[in-house]
Amino acid sequence: MRKLLACNLLMWIAMPLGAQMAERSRAEIETFNRQFAEATRQMDNTAIVELWAEDGISLLPATKPIVGKAAIQAFMESVTSQFKGARMERFELQCSGIEVTGDMASEWCVEHQVVHLSDSKPPFDGRGHMLLVLRRGADGKWRLLREMWNQAEAE
Repeated sequence: MRKLLACNLLMWIAMPLGAQMAERSRAEIETFNRQFAEATRQMDNTAIVELWAEDGISLLPATKPIVGKAAIQAFMESVTSQFKGARMERFELQCSGIEVTGDMASEWCVEHQVVHLSDSKPPFDGRGHMLLVLRRGADGKWRLLREMWNQAEAE
């Protein structure tokens, strides 16, 4: 175990500073993705909106761009109010292709969600591809700056 730790430490020291920072940023973005997925599973609009930048823009299929954190929050609340009692049965998020340049990053994700709407309606079973652009704020936290979704077929 000591040899493994020493080897990892040596690799870290030998890695150029830029690569170390990019690796740290990727780990932080993976943490962001876990937070985003968990907030979505819980249908916690407040937690989801906290992950957005103030000037964020959401591009969803068949809608006009939703511009700004306040507008994104209002959109989410309107959807939630239309489906009172809805509950997330399953939400899966797999992201890859993280690219980091300074305080900006992008990645693409595949999502699958099953939402129980009410006893009288069949569950919503949706799949999508997402392109996410994140920006690190002055507080050091990554926030969602842009999201773009499209519908996906079951694989």
